[in-house]
Amino acid sequence: MENKKEMRNWLDAFKLEHPFVIAGPCSAETEDQVLKIAHELKDSDVSVFRAGIWKPRTRPGGFEGVGEIGLKWLQKAKAETGLLMGTEVATAAHCKLALEHDIDVLWVGARTTANPFAVQEIADTLAGTDKIVLIKNPVNPDMALWLGGVERLYMAGIKNLGVIHRGFSTYQKTKYRNIPEWQIAIELQNKFPDLPLIIDPSHITGNREMILEVTQEALDLNYDGMIIETHIDPDNAWSDAAQQVTPDALKQIFKDLKVRKVSGDSDFENKMTKLRANIDIMDSNLLELIGKRMAVAKEIGQVKKDNNVAVLQNSRWNEIQGKVLDAGAKNGLSSEFTTKLFKAIHQESIEHQEKVING
Repeated sequence: MENKKEMRNWLDAFKLEHPFVIAGPCSAETEDQVLKIAHELKDSDVSVFRAGIWKPRTRPGGFEGVGEIGLKWLQKAKAETGLLMGTEVATAAHCKLALEHDIDVLWVGARTTANPFAVQEIADTLAGTDKIVLIKNPVNPDMALWLGGVERLYMAGIKNLGVIHRGFSTYQKTKYRNIPEWQIAIELQNKFPDLPLIIDPSHITGNREMILEVTQEALDLNYDGMIIETHIDPDNAWSDAAQQVTPDALKQIFKDLKVRKVSGDSDFENKMTKLRANIDIMDSNLLELIGKRMAVAKEIGQVKKDNNVAVLQNSRWNEIQGKVLDAGAKNGLSSEFTTKLFKAIHQESIEHQEKVING
């Protein structure tokens, strides 16, 4: 991937004054549903209408897509609205059918990205195509696997490439359906600045109420666009109901998003904005982690209460100090800063434990 600049041409060709937008239902359900949503979106900032045709679910038994007939509905929607059409492909057969029905944008899903054999099969089938091909991050936070998928497509002669950041699976309970792990996408962006980067806030959040928040974070990090699941009747959608928004809600999101206008030294401003946004995200993650630490401190307080043990254990505090000073030094932090930081954290922990014991 030496000459990466040519991969950006497809995005520049749109000559948009706003971020690139892909929107439409998680799944194509009926011809009427597809056409209604497409017509609702045709006069908005949406450039590509999306709809899932094949929907492999985590467990069998759920709705797995309408299949090939849905591609004909997309063809009709394209003829009536002029919007480009996009869908997910997971096999060589999907790719062949999508090409036969002149689908403009194809993307590789997270589960497929995690399988290099499947990605290679898709790359071989799409070899040399001028279609736009996007690849989502794999389910697990693995930068090499994500980049490997991009490289397989690139080596097949596919130049209109981009990536979709849809978050990563975790066993931890968080406010996200799939945790963003922003640093991974930022690292990819820094390595390949000419590779279009699109945010998928629907799959990151799993919650329509958080779509604006996550999309704004992505735009602050200089993402190129967004893919947002949109349905005329989200609550009754056949798949992923909770994360889909109505066309009117999507248009309101467009109004509420703050797209940065660059002035002066654009390179300087771009770098500073990206770095500051990165710090904001790290600060948020840091506070969330400290909050989790305090929750554990409360549990410790309960154990001490149950066993009639004093809150302050000096031997334990001395042990912590020794460990954190060493860890801080390895991370380039001064002993003075590390001591002040952990004294504050320790004091907060004691206060949480005292509330439990005296509560």
